[in-house]
Amino acid sequence: MKPLLWTVLLVAIVANVSLNFMDGREGLHIALSVVSGVVVLASGVGLWMLRTRREYEN
Repeated sequence: MKPLLWTVLLVAIVANVSLNFMDGREGLHIALSVVSGVVVLASGVGLWMLRTRREYEN
């Protein structure tokens, strides 16, 4: 599950960055940017929830 989430996260980041260089069609640009931003946030939260918790004892 984690490798899939990392792949989705990286693809969404690349898509979001490449959308910044897109010209024209402002409505489409905004919609795609919002979708890729939501995917970045969702996959980041998913990775955060699946992290291994380490307890350190002093």
